[in-house]
Amino acid sequence: MNFLRFAVRRLLEMAVTLLGASFVVFGAMYLAPGNPASFLLGGRSASPAALEAIEKQYHLDDPFFAQYFRWLGNVLQGDFGRSLQYRTDVSELLASRLPTTMLLVGMALLIVVVLGLALGRFGAVRGGAADTTVLVGTTFAIGTPSFVAAILLQGLFAVQLGWFPSSGSGSGEGFGSMVWHLTLPAVALALYLVGLLARVTRSAMLEAMEGEHVAVARSRGVPERHIIRRHVFRNALGPVLTTAGLIVSTLLVCTVLVESAFSVGGIGQLLERAATTKDFPTVQAISLIIIGIFMTVNFVVDLLLPLVDPRITLGARSKA
Repeated sequence: MNFLRFAVRRLLEMAVTLLGASFVVFGAMYLAPGNPASFLLGGRSASPAALEAIEKQYHLDDPFFAQYFRWLGNVLQGDFGRSLQYRTDVSELLASRLPTTMLLVGMALLIVVVLGLALGRFGAVRGGAADTTVLVGTTFAIGTPSFVAAILLQGLFAVQLGWFPSSGSGSGEGFGSMVWHLTLPAVALALYLVGLLARVTRSAMLEAMEGEHVAVARSRGVPERHIIRRHVFRNALGPVLTTAGLIVSTLLVCTVLVESAFSVGGIGQLLERAATTKDFPTVQAISLIIIGIFMTVNFVVDLLLPLVDPRITLGARSKA
């Protein structure tokens, strides 16, 4: 019952937060400088009557709240409107580009989890020169922004060595081709977060090693590998799991830069172009999707934390 009550409460909080976020996103685009009608004219001069006709067609001349509530009502029905730039439904744009971005983010997340946990554990357990190497490597990773990593990887592995494509997603050539095309973007996207997760894992494991239960287990002659796996690494997963929201949000935000650098053609690149051209419906739809994914990840993390660490109760993280 506590689980159900907590889940319902969090879902209601998510709905209210998403509603507030929708208002902020819509208001930010409404207040942004420039006029989407000018883009629709393609830079051509037009008479006041022509401008008025365009604004009336797209309801750009309506009061702010009238525009917002009309848009919100359509969104609740699954209609994100029509793109001003591409002259097509936003839902169709997202359906064609979202799978590419989700594959890119999924590949990057896999790299982050595997390498981040492995490096953090390796440094904490081995210590000495191994730990120093991990610290130096993670410092380099954390200090390298995604767009810089994208340029370096593109120049070395795509241009100089020719091992990977320098652009595109390979979406029309099968799944294997997509993975090949998205490998460099995924590495560029993951590099910073690999360093971050490795640091968090290392610190959490070092702290867990100082616990009394670890000392008791060693005094009883429990093999060290069992202590590391059952007592140290498992107890370190709590702090690691709490960084999941930060990791996912960083991946979603940085994909805008990485997709643009590699011309991937996902929703990140679409968001960058839509913001430049003041394509209101597209920007608003993508922003809501990103916010929704971020809140969903945090919700799942809150549900998983008590399973990973029984000392944590439902809702403890949100109250902290």
